[in-house]
Amino acid sequence: MASTNDLKNGMVLNIDGQLWSVVEFQHVKPGKGPAFVRTKLKAVLSGKVVDKTFNAGTKVETANVDKRDMQYLYKDGSDFVFMDGSTYDQIHVSEDIVGKSADFMLENQEAIVATHDGVPLYVELPASVVLEITYTEPGLQGDRSTGGTKPATLETGAQIAVPLFLETGTKVKVDTRDGSYLGRVN
Repeated sequence: MASTNDLKNGMVLNIDGQLWSVVEFQHVKPGKGPAFVRTKLKAVLSGKVVDKTFNAGTKVETANVDKRDMQYLYKDGSDFVFMDGSTYDQIHVSEDIVGKSADFMLENQEAIVATHDGVPLYVELPASVVLEITYTEPGLQGDRSTGGTKPATLETGAQIAVPLFLETGTKVKVDTRDGSYLGRVN
């Protein structure tokens, strides 16, 4: 248990049996009446964001979320298998929990796996990854970086939009949060 005065960004709370991550919080002390804490909470499993207000000093139940650096090993049916590099323990994470991160994961890649009581909650990739383009339409003479974009298939099977001048076999840096092209890598 913790007090609402102890809230921090990223802290995970257990409210009515659901896990909520604190996105932002603000202590408010109006001129009249008791102080309160205004928070923005994000549901850990669904990603839904809600605003919730607590009276100052109210006790809230915190959840123990274990975040570990793990290595993605391979896909086993609909599960992704991750290994803890320090203990060599392997954990199976379902496709639903991995979600869009699967579009940017290669075997042996590092990721952060968050668990609560041994149950995987989510997988967090680095902000950007370097992947190779396995197929895109050939560039034409005169295509420059300021022009439009074209679809390209990455080695993970994901499709992103890249500038017209890029060709198959080029390594590119991709933002894992929104799948946007960040630049070419030599």
